[in-house]
Amino acid sequence: MSWPAKLISAVMEATWPPLTSSDLGPFRLRDGAGGGKRVSAASVIAPWDAAALDAAEAAMAEPLFTLSEGDEALDSTLAARGYRVIDPVVIYAGQVADLARDLPPLAAFAHWPPLETAREIWAEGGIGPARIRVMERVASAKTALLARHGDRPAGVAFVALSGSHAMIHAIEVAPGMRRQGVGATLLAAAANWAIEEGGHSLGLAVTEQNTAARALYDRAGMSIVGKYHYRIRTA
Repeated sequence: MSWPAKLISAVMEATWPPLTSSDLGPFRLRDGAGGGKRVSAASVIAPWDAAALDAAEAAMAEPLFTLSEGDEALDSTLAARGYRVIDPVVIYAGQVADLARDLPPLAAFAHWPPLETAREIWAEGGIGPARIRVMERVASAKTALLARHGDRPAGVAFVALSGSHAMIHAIEVAPGMRRQGVGATLLAAAANWAIEEGGHSLGLAVTEQNTAARALYDRAGMSIVGKYHYRIRTA
C-alpha cells in the first residue's frame, strides 16, 4: 500500500500533535511542550533559501529539524552546517482488514482516558505526563489500549484516527511480558478499534534500529511506506 509523504505528515500531525505550531516563511516551527522530538522538530513546507533557514534556526532555542522524502537538499545543507542525524525512523502501514483478528476476551481493551495501570506501564518505558498530554490534545477519535497476558497487565498503546487512516503511538510492553506476543495483540487490537471507527489503514513509526518490533510488523504483513530522520545541531 502507499502512504505518500504528505499523507504521513498530515496523519502524524493529527494523531500526535504539538502544543502549538507556527509558520516562519517556508518552515513550520513546533512547540512540543516536552512531548519529544516528533512534536518539537521544525519541517520545511515550501521552497526555502539560506536566509529563511537562518531565520528558522534563530527562532529555535534548540534547533531540530525533521527530514523525509523530498527534503534531500535541506538535509545536505544541514549536514554542511554541522547538524548530525539522530533517530532514523521507518513508517509501516497496512490495511486494517488484513491486520484485524479475533482476540480472546479481555486480551486487550480500548478505553479513554488511560487507566492508571496503562499510565504506569508507559511511565516505566519513559512515556511520562508530557507525552500523555500529547495524546490528550488529539481532537479526533482516539483510545488507549491495554493488553493483558496471563491475567496480568502486559502492554499499552495509543491509537488515533485521521480521516480513514489510524496511527499507533507509544507502544510499550512491560519488561516481564516481552516476547509473549503482547505486541501482536496490541497491533490486532488497534486494527479492530480502527475498523469500528471507520478506518481503512493503520500506520506506525518505529526507530530503524528496533529490529524486534520491525520483525513483528513484517510478519503481520505491514509495508514500509516512508522514512524520516532528525538532524540536531552539534554543540
